[in-house]
Amino acid sequence: MRAVVLAGGLTFEREVSLRSGRRVADALRGAGVEAELHDADAGLLAYLAESAPDAAFIALHGGPGEDGAVRGVLDLAGVPYAGSAPEACRLAFDKPIAKGLLRAAGVATPEAVTLPHSTFRELGAHAVLDRLLARLPLPLIVKPASGGSALGATVVRDAAALPAAMVHCFSYGDTALVERFVEGAELAVSVVDLDGSPRALPAVEIVPKEGLFDYAARYTAGMTDYYTPARLAEPVLAAAAAAALTAHRVLGLRDLSRTDLIVDATGTPWFLEVNVSPGMTETSMLPMSVAEAGLDLGALCRDLLVRAASRATPPPAGRAP
Repeated sequence: MRAVVLAGGLTFEREVSLRSGRRVADALRGAGVEAELHDADAGLLAYLAESAPDAAFIALHGGPGEDGAVRGVLDLAGVPYAGSAPEACRLAFDKPIAKGLLRAAGVATPEAVTLPHSTFRELGAHAVLDRLLARLPLPLIVKPASGGSALGATVVRDAAALPAAMVHCFSYGDTALVERFVEGAELAVSVVDLDGSPRALPAVEIVPKEGLFDYAARYTAGMTDYYTPARLAEPVLAAAAAAALTAHRVLGLRDLSRTDLIVDATGTPWFLEVNVSPGMTETSMLPMSVAEAGLDLGALCRDLLVRAASRATPPPAGRAP
């Protein structure tokens, strides 16, 4: 097996992506895979044509790495990859769409309003925010409708802080998702396709030492405490696992995903979002879940690549690959 691990890119999450990519490449080498790390840059297609890897592992975070764009290019290049197809990625990457599909499937998700920057500006910011506050009670969380790592996200507990939170959000994306903020235990539930069927791994409970589980809290060692398995009752953990499996199935995901949830005081898991390219750094939740399940990260990634290679469509007779 010869694999390429794609990492880097030009998003706000470039450095984290490189950390994820390096860890995946090292884990794959430990599992006997000839793995090479490569940036998602202008030289990628030429590299793929020359090196002809058996499959690609995508460790790109944000933007093209999660919205299906790079995967579509890999399809054009005839390079199979571990992970979801472009169409499913687009559904998962758009948080309002994903929330709507999960709500229709019976999964609880906090009430929210989606506001494109153009609408917010053209209809008058103050008038729109007044109506929003009349509709959704405080506290709220304002975050980009697409993207990850909590970039651009702000918890709003005072109405006076809402305009600044909107401005901050629009600096990371053109559309804001203003969502009712649910107080409770934050969980990450990873799902991997093993033996042809999705399996929810042990949930990770996330406890930031200060405030929001933001970019710094996610990727700075010591700023967050993680508990695997989560310190919640078994029926609650079962409900969280069921929500993650529903998200994986309803959005048409494959191979691996990570669903983020909040469990409120009643034990209800609330769906927040799903990630098709979960972090793989030393502080990322999917590797923690893999270890808790007694699995080896390198072997898991290798098996996903083998499955991806088996999905490859051979070129038509008489045509070079």
